[in-house]
Amino acid sequence: MTEQEFTNAGFTVVGTENNENKLLSFLKENYPSVIRDNEINIQELKAIAGLPIDEKVNGYGLNFVGRNFARAKYAQKTEKELSLNTSLSKDIDTTQNLVLKGDNLDSLKILKNYYNGLIKCIYIDPPYNTTSDEFVYPDKFDKEETEVLGLANLSENDFARMDFSFKTKKSHNGWLAFMYPRLLLARDLLSKEGVIFISIDDNEQANLKILCDEVFGEENFVSELCLINNIAGRSDKKHIATGHEYLLMYQKTELLETKGIPLTEEQLDEYRFNDTDGRYRLQGLRKRGSNSKRTDRPNMFYPIYYSPSKKIFSAEKNDLSNSKDIVEIIPKLSDGTDGCWRWGKITFNDKKDFIEIKEVSTRKEFDVFEKVYLLKNGSVATTKLKSYLINSSYTSDSATSEFKEIIKEKVFNSPKPTQLINDLILISTMSNDVILDFFAGSGTTGQAVMQLNAEDGGNRKFILCQIDEPIKEDKPAYQFCVDNNLPTFISSITIERLKRAGEKIAKEIEAENSKPDLFEEDKKQIPDIGFKVFDSIEAPKLSIDESTGQISIIENKIDALSRIYNMIFTVGLDEPTQVPEEVVKDCIYKIGNHHYITNSEKISSDDFSNAIKNGKVFIDGWTASLNGTLQNYKEDVKIVF
Repeated sequence: MTEQEFTNAGFTVVGTENNENKLLSFLKENYPSVIRDNEINIQELKAIAGLPIDEKVNGYGLNFVGRNFARAKYAQKTEKELSLNTSLSKDIDTTQNLVLKGDNLDSLKILKNYYNGLIKCIYIDPPYNTTSDEFVYPDKFDKEETEVLGLANLSENDFARMDFSFKTKKSHNGWLAFMYPRLLLARDLLSKEGVIFISIDDNEQANLKILCDEVFGEENFVSELCLINNIAGRSDKKHIATGHEYLLMYQKTELLETKGIPLTEEQLDEYRFNDTDGRYRLQGLRKRGSNSKRTDRPNMFYPIYYSPSKKIFSAEKNDLSNSKDIVEIIPKLSDGTDGCWRWGKITFNDKKDFIEIKEVSTRKEFDVFEKVYLLKNGSVATTKLKSYLINSSYTSDSATSEFKEIIKEKVFNSPKPTQLINDLILISTMSNDVILDFFAGSGTTGQAVMQLNAEDGGNRKFILCQIDEPIKEDKPAYQFCVDNNLPTFISSITIERLKRAGEKIAKEIEAENSKPDLFEEDKKQIPDIGFKVFDSIEAPKLSIDESTGQISIIENKIDALSRIYNMIFTVGLDEPTQVPEEVVKDCIYKIGNHHYITNSEKISSDDFSNAIKNGKVFIDGWTASLNGTLQNYKEDVKIVF
């Protein structure tokens, strides 16, 4: 049956109630002067918003060919649905991780129904805009598509420009139009405390920054991290040996809280001092860097008095009046002018127990230091991630070696280093958060999540999206897939890496737990190393016979459980990683008190009655018919397409 037939029959159809454009309805109701002939009067809207309306003053922003088309693609309903792939999945009945195969534009739209506002961290490494004309995400663009998206008034000139931009993937326009709808969906999926990290190189870094300012808000820009990914530098560059790329970091709102990362062995060695409170290092109390002059912060300038013989100190000279060897210590800058301390007097007096004064032999003078303890409030000290990322574990060489250790062959170009993704997740998430990567590539993000959970006992979940990019027959990856009985797609490499990395993690934990001198309470749990794999397929659709006007349904013949999972994704009430309980074989499944029914014509009136009596009921519209039994329950069920 069709959506319209169910609607006409008085049924509630899931999704149709959300088709209304809420912004347009709001403007019509509250500011009718803005809408004229179903068009928005920009001048009137600016006037109502209190913005300048002098068109001689140009606004600031990023314009590119295909911008409106890309925005329409974001709002367009996907024509894809998911089919559960049991052969590629691992631990399918227990895992909370997802791998979605297919174009990520469709996958993100499918995820949005449930995960809208729930993703804590997104990391993506999108295809860079290079001199290559190959691009595996060919967003559909033709005359028919522009009409579907309401862009039928394009002139031949405008269409020609857009056609060129979308077919020539070296074009800035084409790349931006490709990224725009995906970033808009990423913004929707992020939680209020969420953050997104985007890897990019010089070709689109500037444009991507401006695009992200618009999508996420300029005020939500956190940092542009510079990643040194090739210590030696790429010697094939004409003028400069490039050894870096960028990581743009944006928060969803100002509610983002970040944590530090564990100290390296070198940093741990700095904690070489000990007292009754434990190991500590010394950090100068003099303020360094900007705003460190006395004139910048006069309240932070004051002498500290010290008696070397009695080893006592104070910010008040009278406190040391009985001492004969008082030394006055003043914060000085390198040029000899007065500087300031990092603490004011009140803080200094409150935290005197954390102060140590030592003679600096190179300067032959005393200086003031803060004692920074390795253990603070029961937790080991951490350090902030720097905006320049220099770490041998972050390099492309490290990532390639790590990948070959898992896969045993070099079948993937330019994988990302696990330690980098691990640290990005560590600083931005809690132990139960969901991490999304919708350009999954070699699967680094999935491995990083599993590894981090193994290290700290967390239960973070990953969602990976990877297009089924065909592998050329002359590539080593093609033969790898053939040898391992895998489909010859990049997504097969993604999934195989996840399986092998998970097995490696499990073996390492089992080996550690088997040590005879290890107490039971010190043994680690093996984290969730499984994942449900879903294939992206064409959703059922209506077909009209032009000669007779007869409407028929083109079905995709997927299994009943996959139909149920599509309903779960569409309804958006239950987490899609759960395994629905089968109530009536191939017909009724439930999660909690939510019942999902496919092939409804095969079930009895009693089955309907029992489901309705015990919770909410959702009916798969593609496999339902308007028979008498279903008609009797129209007030108690919702139809899902």
